Amino acid sequence: MRRHILTAFTLFATSFLTLAQEQMTLSQAIHTARNQSVEALAARQSFISTYWAYRSYKASRLPSFYMYGNLMNFDRSLTLLQNPEDGSLKYVSSNNLQNSLGLEINQNITFTGGTLSVSSDLSRIDQFGNSKSLTWYSRPVTVSYYQPLFSYNQFKWDRKIEPKEYEKGKRDYLARMEALTINVVYAYHNLLLAKMNSSISQSNFENSGNMLQIAKERHQLGDVTKAEYLQLELRMLNDSIAINETAVAVREAQMSLNSILGYDESFEIEPDLEEQLPDIQMDYDLVMQKSLENSSFTLNNELSLLNAESNVAYAKASRGFSFALNARFGMSQTGPQFPQAYKDLLDQEVVGITFSIPIFDWGQGKGKVQKAKAAQEVVKAQVQQSENDYRRQMFTAVSQFNNQRQQCLVSRRAMLIANERYELTMHRFKEGNATVTDLNMAQTENDSACRQYISDLCNFWTYYYNLRQCTLYDFINGEDLEIDVKEMIL
Repeated sequence: MRRHILTAFTLFATSFLTLAQEQMTLSQAIHTARNQSVEALAARQSFISTYWAYRSYKASRLPSFYMYGNLMNFDRSLTLLQNPEDGSLKYVSSNNLQNSLGLEINQNITFTGGTLSVSSDLSRIDQFGNSKSLTWYSRPVTVSYYQPLFSYNQFKWDRKIEPKEYEKGKRDYLARMEALTINVVYAYHNLLLAKMNSSISQSNFENSGNMLQIAKERHQLGDVTKAEYLQLELRMLNDSIAINETAVAVREAQMSLNSILGYDESFEIEPDLEEQLPDIQMDYDLVMQKSLENSSFTLNNELSLLNAESNVAYAKASRGFSFALNARFGMSQTGPQFPQAYKDLLDQEVVGITFSIPIFDWGQGKGKVQKAKAAQEVVKAQVQQSENDYRRQMFTAVSQFNNQRQQCLVSRRAMLIANERYELTMHRFKEGNATVTDLNMAQTENDSACRQYISDLCNFWTYYYNLRQCTLYDFINGEDLEIDVKEMIL
């Protein structure tokens, strides 16, 4: 009676696993996550933001062309004016309509940090009241140039930094996709392990039931003691409990993987246990070469050094000294009629230098420079230390991967041996040549060997994709990882 109750309870627990399932390999799961997961979408949007920031920077280096003006500016008011001869003040009635329109082209000069402008504009003033009049004012061509002297050249530093930021954005996107792949590897093998545990628990429960029946018969013959019989019965009860626990673990692992892949909780995946692993042996020199060439590590260090150098330049330029050159050359004319505003043009030239020099700043400027230099030295030391640590980490990662493939081969062989030993022990127990202790030990070792193999497989692929993330290099196909920018921004 107890046996039938346990069987019914077990069938109820395993009903969670009888939903429709879809076979999916690890590579298929990775492909799915890269195309439809939330993390993949976030990584793409982050890169797109970086792309448009770079496009904005590129656009700032090109000439900008725009229209400006002042339309229908009507003024009917009293204006306070001063008589230049005697200094008296009086209010004068103003009643006019002003309109102006112009075109301007601006070009930032990266090398000098200045701005060159070419403009053309036309103004019209309609005077109302007792003295009606119409006045046109034209400036057909005006060339202006503004040049800060001895100041921080933002254009120069942007030219050095922005392309590296964009390249870093591409590499960060690839690295995030590899990080997503590692998460898939964990979740996929976690589900594989959960399903294997569920299968083991059901198999163990059936085997324990069969062995318990045999033990009962042998107990009646006196070949099995009461303690051994109870020990086997306890094992069967524990196996029945394990069925329920592993069923819940399977659902949790399934939902976790579904969340990463972008599926809802109703989608069922049947993971595939890979039998063949790629025959890859990592070379430390190649890994370091690709890591320094492709990953964000080198770019991060370069950007840190550039930003520190830029901060020093900014501190030096911000010590209080300020010089700027303003120059404007052009043609202009005015007249009561439109054609007259463009006849007999008069030239105009305006050139001047503005400056500001601190007499006493109590060491503020020098302090800013020294602070920036000290921070720069810290960055240099940190970069050097990070390079040393990075090389050590890469050496460890390469060693772990190279050892892991052999570990997988050994653990797979151990799993097959443990399973064969368990089968032989059950056969010997049926014939009365093995004890309950031998049977329990063989079962425990078999279960442990199966779990160890799954764990070693997970470590193998985790180590592999960790190296891919660090190098952005596909070691199986022997090529660098790339992205199609045009496809991503569509």
